[in-house]
Amino acid sequence: MSIPRYKLRKYIVSNALAWTIGIIWLIPFIGVLMASIRPYEEIVSGWWHFHPFTITLKNYINAFNHSMFPISQGLKNSLIIAIPSTIVPLIVAALAAYAFARYSFPVKHYLFAFIVFLMALPQQMTVVPLYFLLRNLHMLNTFRGLITVHSAWGLAWIIFFMRNYFSMLPTDVEEAARIDGATDFQIFYKIVLPMALPGLISAAILQFTWVWSDFFLALVFLQNPEKYVATQRLPLLRGQYFVDWGILTAASIMVMLVPLLVYALFQKYYISGMIGWSTEK
Repeated sequence: MSIPRYKLRKYIVSNALAWTIGIIWLIPFIGVLMASIRPYEEIVSGWWHFHPFTITLKNYINAFNHSMFPISQGLKNSLIIAIPSTIVPLIVAALAAYAFARYSFPVKHYLFAFIVFLMALPQQMTVVPLYFLLRNLHMLNTFRGLITVHSAWGLAWIIFFMRNYFSMLPTDVEEAARIDGATDFQIFYKIVLPMALPGLISAAILQFTWVWSDFFLALVFLQNPEKYVATQRLPLLRGQYFVDWGILTAASIMVMLVPLLVYALFQKYYISGMIGWSTEK
């Protein structure tokens, strides 16, 4: 069966357009990659000059073991903050979201509307009172203070996300388990959570990526250079009198690789989780 000409032309044009946009979008990243794997003298007049072309990992080694602000310490600090800032709000928000999806209680709709309102609240509006609150609680300039802020900030959108996901799950299995004598917590942990695994992983990836990429809150609440996260250390690698673009771009790629690796490992669950709550089961 032959394909009609107008469909073939549409297919060719759409694919050509998509490839063109993709290549244009990749050009800046290619420039960053070239600057990170080539000596400075080869890219000083432009990374698109390929004569000579020398590949080296020296920039990555120098960025990883920088004398003043090693990116290795920044990656470690970012992981210390990002992992609990992902797990804690995910556990709390999953419980709250299931309650919103399955149970009826007073002021339920008003409370959920308030949670949606919190999602629209800019971080800049809360940073001053949060600063004084952490200072009074002796949590300023500590990892646990920043973890608490990130966890609280992520609760609203994770509750909203997971409530929509739980609402789309079939209730037949839960009702059958309840008839067999299962408690609400047994139903939640043994039945609902396994079915909602794609949604949980999607929320975890998004929360981890946002915490990992954060610069503003870390800049305000972390003041000890030893505790600087990766995003705080990147601009400090520029130097005072000379910008070593090789070290700067190598460090940028190392920071960027972590969320990309997380997404690559859980891509299947992420995609199904993102479309799961918007698709009728």
